[in-house]
Amino acid sequence: MNELNYKDEIEELQNESDYEKKGDEKYLKHKDVEARLEWAFYRPSGSHPHQVADEDTTVAIMGFNHSRLGALERFNILNPQVIKDDALRHKIRNRSRMLFRAMIDDDFEELVTVLQKYPIFFDLAYDQMINGRIWNETYANPVSASIFLSIASEHLDEKLSKGLKRRLQPLGDFNIEQGKAYLETLSEQVQKLHYDIKLHYVCEFEKWIDGINLHPLQKIIWQKHINILKEKE
Repeated sequence: MNELNYKDEIEELQNESDYEKKGDEKYLKHKDVEARLEWAFYRPSGSHPHQVADEDTTVAIMGFNHSRLGALERFNILNPQVIKDDALRHKIRNRSRMLFRAMIDDDFEELVTVLQKYPIFFDLAYDQMINGRIWNETYANPVSASIFLSIASEHLDEKLSKGLKRRLQPLGDFNIEQGKAYLETLSEQVQKLHYDIKLHYVCEFEKWIDGINLHPLQKIIWQKHINILKEKE
């Protein structure tokens, strides 16, 4: 072991203009786990993908928790032993919760990919779906939301259903052209939509057309298109 510990070495290296590059060259593949662990913590732009995938689980956990990668990429490259072991998985739980919050606040595409690969994290998705706030105006892709409902089939309850529907595209501010375009999109996707998603949009569109100025004959035409979503298959 050097007289200087790795923390001291890294602090000295911070004075270099190419600090991160030199740190990567020196520590990313260092034979001493402690050196790799310290660098995963101190690396200025967040941990390197190699650290998230490190063969040593302590380095991988540090890398995962300090990474700036997106959720899907981070879970994909994480040392699989961390996911398999309950005690190790607990050490990434707080960061995983934040990642699931971000995925649920997005279009659900990464969410369902992660859950299909790692169903053991479903409890985090469930918690964030029913308790997480909505932080932006990115709404769930209806097909991805349908896949989520299929994944969640054994756990589906009123709270989860309500949490998911809060994250579907609302119709309230749509003008006629926007409403028409969205209904056409749903109609094109109808074979891929979960029955609960279809029924949700049947109700939402029926309320929506009642609130806009349409000739009765136009409403009949709209209703015919809405009825497509009532099909079970």
